[in-house]
Amino acid sequence: MSRVHQALPVLPLRNVVLFPGVTLPFDVGRPKTLALAEALSKRERPLVAVFAQRDAHVEDPAAAELHEIGVVARVVACVRQEGGTYALVVEGLERARLDEVTKTAPYLEATVRTLDDADSTSSADAGDAELEALALTLRDQTLAVLAMIPQVPREVHARLGELVAAPHALADFVAAYVPTTVEEKIAILANTDTKARVRQVLELVMRRLETLKMRERINTQVKDEMGKTQREHVLRQQLKAIQEELGGGDTDDATDLDQLADRIAKATLSEEALTVAKKQMKRLRAMQAGSPDYSNTRTYLEWILDLPWTGSALQQSVDSVDIPGVRAVLDADHHGLEKVKKRILEFLAVRKLKSDKKGPILCLIGPPGVGKTSLGKSVARALGRKLQRISLGGVHDEAAIRGHRRTYIGALPGQIIQGMKKVGTTNPVFMLDEVDKLGSDLRGDPSSALLEVLDPEQNDTFTDHYLEIPYDLSNVMFIATANTGDTIPAPLRDRMEIIEIPGYTRREKLAIARRHLVPKQLEQHGVTAAQLEISDVALETIIDHYSREAGVRSLERQIAALVRGVVVKIAEGGVASETKYVIAAADDLRKYLGPPRFTSEVAERTEDPGVATGLAWTPVGGEILFIEATRMPGTGKLTLTGQLGDVMKESAQAALSYVRSHADRFGIDASFSEKSDLHIHVPSGAMPKDGPSAGVTMLTAIVSLLTGIRVRHDVAMTGEITLRGRVLPIGGLKEKVLAAHRAGIKRIIVPERNRADIDEIPDEVKRELELVFVGRMEQVIDAALERAPLPRVDLDTPDVANAANTTSAATRPAAA
Repeated sequence: MSRVHQALPVLPLRNVVLFPGVTLPFDVGRPKTLALAEALSKRERPLVAVFAQRDAHVEDPAAAELHEIGVVARVVACVRQEGGTYALVVEGLERARLDEVTKTAPYLEATVRTLDDADSTSSADAGDAELEALALTLRDQTLAVLAMIPQVPREVHARLGELVAAPHALADFVAAYVPTTVEEKIAILANTDTKARVRQVLELVMRRLETLKMRERINTQVKDEMGKTQREHVLRQQLKAIQEELGGGDTDDATDLDQLADRIAKATLSEEALTVAKKQMKRLRAMQAGSPDYSNTRTYLEWILDLPWTGSALQQSVDSVDIPGVRAVLDADHHGLEKVKKRILEFLAVRKLKSDKKGPILCLIGPPGVGKTSLGKSVARALGRKLQRISLGGVHDEAAIRGHRRTYIGALPGQIIQGMKKVGTTNPVFMLDEVDKLGSDLRGDPSSALLEVLDPEQNDTFTDHYLEIPYDLSNVMFIATANTGDTIPAPLRDRMEIIEIPGYTRREKLAIARRHLVPKQLEQHGVTAAQLEISDVALETIIDHYSREAGVRSLERQIAALVRGVVVKIAEGGVASETKYVIAAADDLRKYLGPPRFTSEVAERTEDPGVATGLAWTPVGGEILFIEATRMPGTGKLTLTGQLGDVMKESAQAALSYVRSHADRFGIDASFSEKSDLHIHVPSGAMPKDGPSAGVTMLTAIVSLLTGIRVRHDVAMTGEITLRGRVLPIGGLKEKVLAAHRAGIKRIIVPERNRADIDEIPDEVKRELELVFVGRMEQVIDAALERAPLPRVDLDTPDVANAANTTSAATRPAAA
């Protein structure tokens, strides 16, 4: 019989449903629930536990959010915890319906009406055979579920046996613990028909049992397939098997593999690459998506498909056959550099007649700032090819060129193959910058790995360690750059066509500044030609007195500094100012660039006897070199300072020995070595110096010192000497001549056997210089000193004097 309870406290529940005959613990912490717990701790009284439709963690649910069906319950225990919360243990007694909420503060109270089960008496249960059968089935199926769940307390089994005689209580007990949704549990709680409620619970138990059986089958299947594989992979297999059982398996992997296979079928791969791709595709289909090798194999296949392969017209740029147009592009981008431009035009002319000509392998060697790297961009633009650039400076690992083997974690192809993938064509222009700065260590020698890349006879079958498939690089135009060829291994140099770029002349620098550097800096700084004008005189002053280099990089920085200074003036006067700034003289430059940094000190340094001007070669271009000699009382010792190498020290010894053995010829007292010590010094002592080409300069400095005749201030010289008085050829003549020209030298003494090298010197430089070719040391002295030294003979008679002068004139060299 239903009963009405007036003013019964309400306990809102969240995420759980309380059933009659079931005892559950709760932690309460919301304001109204805490007030209820405090009241219950003082006086024991029944309450109604009702599911709240909103999951409120902080705020108490409103009256309208309470479900209409709940359970009248009694409080078994009420314990206050740390933090001010309470722990309640509540036992459900009977179903009830909320008629009306009568009070909302300090906690909810409501009028409730209990609900009787339609077949809740034991006599009725015993008289219904169908209900009894349902109860037995529910108990058996529940026990079967419990048997598949480990660590279930025995009390639960005993409780099921006791409740089998009361089907309504059995259904409530099982429904409270079977895993299902809150909505399904509320539906069971609201059902007052015992037989229907048992069926509902039985259906949930049967569904849970089927899920557990399916899990057992899946576990068995996975264990049989995988054995002792990693736990992570087992979990993935379980998930995949569950998805297949439920009919909702993910088909994205299969679709991706089909797309990959379609790409292989359509790709124009080489025969070896196609065979490898098909084999790897077959392996990939046999792998599980969670396998560690799956992603590695897939990445490997994608690398093969992303590379351009020879034979596909779509993956090859068409070379421009308009040779005059290519010449115009190269001339517009770079001033000078005739050797490189000539070589590119030769390649195009041959390519026009023979389309299968292999790409050239060039190596541009020159000082910094002469445009080696930018020349590669111009070549690519002129040919209509794509450009790929890699910097080899500081590379120590062979894998940077050949790649890593796929057995390594995170393996990748080398930079050559990576670059081919980026450009997407089989015939790009490939820039290899700073090839002279490659290193080597325990990880290998990258310069040795480049031997195959830069060999026209081998690079059509270049093999990267990652791909392990021959790849054709024969259509690639390789352009390497270096500052010096001495550090490039000989086998690597032998595979490249060397083109030396020694540097620019003063006139070439002026043309480059006028055509390229000034417009570029004006554009980068937002200045127009109408606002700033730099005269040729100002540019020449910057070239001569603010930058001294073989290239134009420092010149560009000085022009940029000048433009920035003018920009400040324009900004101070307003952006819309119509004032035009004209930089026409050195005084204008001083305002923005400060005092001149470089001045010609040749005349000042050579105003005293014993100082001669030599020429030296460096990796960044030619340089002038002063050699000073002095004497002091002593016993004939020779002192050499200035961080000189062994070869240079030996040249000084040879020069002194020659002077001592031919002292009479130069009018020198032969006993000078017994009474004097000589000291030869090469300034810039912090810089190491070596090489035989300073021999003639040291000889001239010693003769000038001992004769008291000054060396001409406009003369520089270079050449190796022998004890027999011969002058031997030297290297780097063009760089040395250009350095002398920059320093204002007018006469250069050069070994006779270097006469063939003057063809490389620009005509404008040769017109402004006097090249004197010498084969003997006597010719060097006559051409270098302000006057020729007279031999030590009796000059009292005119005939002897005339003979001496005639001999001196006969040994004078011929000027070029």
